[in-house]
Amino acid sequence: MSLFSFLTTIAAFVFAIGILVTIHELGHYWVARWCNVKILRFSIGFGRPLWLRKAGADQTEWVIGVLPLGGYVKMADERDGSADSADKSRAFNNKTVWQRIAIVLAGPAANFMLAALLYWGLFVSGTPGAKPYIASPLPNSVAAKSGFAEFDLITRVGDQDVRTWSDARMALLEAAVKRDDVVIEVEESTGHRQSKRLSMASVEKEDMDKDFLAKVGISAYRMKLLPILDEVVAGGAASRAGLRAGDRVLAVDGKLTEKWETLVAQISSRPGMPIDLTVQRAGAQMNLTVTPEPTTENGKTFGRIGVKPRVDRDTVEKLSTIVRYGPLEAIPRAWAKVWDMSAFSLKMMGRMITGDVSWKNLSGPITIADYAGQSAQLGWIPYVTFLALISISLGVLNLLPIPVLDGGQLMYYIAEILKGSPVSEKAMEIGQQVGLTLLLGLTAFAFYNDIHRLVTG
Repeated sequence: MSLFSFLTTIAAFVFAIGILVTIHELGHYWVARWCNVKILRFSIGFGRPLWLRKAGADQTEWVIGVLPLGGYVKMADERDGSADSADKSRAFNNKTVWQRIAIVLAGPAANFMLAALLYWGLFVSGTPGAKPYIASPLPNSVAAKSGFAEFDLITRVGDQDVRTWSDARMALLEAAVKRDDVVIEVEESTGHRQSKRLSMASVEKEDMDKDFLAKVGISAYRMKLLPILDEVVAGGAASRAGLRAGDRVLAVDGKLTEKWETLVAQISSRPGMPIDLTVQRAGAQMNLTVTPEPTTENGKTFGRIGVKPRVDRDTVEKLSTIVRYGPLEAIPRAWAKVWDMSAFSLKMMGRMITGDVSWKNLSGPITIADYAGQSAQLGWIPYVTFLALISISLGVLNLLPIPVLDGGQLMYYIAEILKGSPVSEKAMEIGQQVGLTLLLGLTAFAFYNDIHRLVTG
């Protein structure tokens, strides 16, 4: 990873966590203030304060902690001695159970609202995507036997209409998690619409963190590119070797090269090693030698010469789309997206518990930081999409019935409503210990998965 990529990853991750945690804690803060609870501290991050200011009639401490992975709102409470006699009526523990429920729910709700706002902005501005055309299915694969063919355009998966490859993949992932058959409506290259049934029974739980569609023989259609150079980066390896825009590479080390993908694969596999190219230019052939520059990303080193392929603009336009809705139409669609992603996250968690989905899919801060950096380098639309997804994940995670999380507190308050009195401090103390142990275990496992991905690539 280059220094620029590393710094971009760190900045994108810190910004994402800062925004999402701040919104979450502001949810708690605003509703607590509305319920007239005294706020002692509002902290983004844990540990020793890097920045601290007091403000307001209550002299609330506004803090940025040294550890950025989380935050909290400290409220006056008689149970920990933080509320004196003058603040008794404003102590959190003296509020009605319904007020305490509202305060606890406000954090995750703020994350869902942020995600809906981000999706609304994306839908209104328009999000580019690849149309869900499929490549020629692998011979004898499930897709081939089900009648799928190259350039079939997926228009519907089950009961979901799809407009982009991303939509289609998500809908197919839901079917794969269930190991169910799924009915896929396609528009064939002839223009004829037809429904085809695809079995997902062969997809194993270990396939979920890989290219699970390859197991059934489906992949996205990729435009066929010839090895013709459209652009040569000034000062790059190709430029130094004498390559020019318009050159067509005929052979690499004497082997015929008919596809751009083949050329890229041969260059990528030879970092720092001279390669002999046979090039056609203005009807004449010539031999040139180029040495790919070693480039390291995500722990892998590959060769790069600094060229771009010539593409057919009409084909690019045919394969691409922009999903855009009006401001009013985008509101329910944004909330529907939040609901669908939340429900899917819960289903995935449930299937991890039952063993239907591998725990390898659990990601920690290292993987999240990597995704933050990658999406930020791709542009603002991928990064905003990433923020929306992580905001939903944060909201769902905090609603889990683990005592140290918001969902665990809700569990106590629901029990209080059912039994007519608060849960005993002893029971809450035991719950906190169990919850903390469980949360630390999940965090450790997520870190293990992160490190394993780094080591294995």
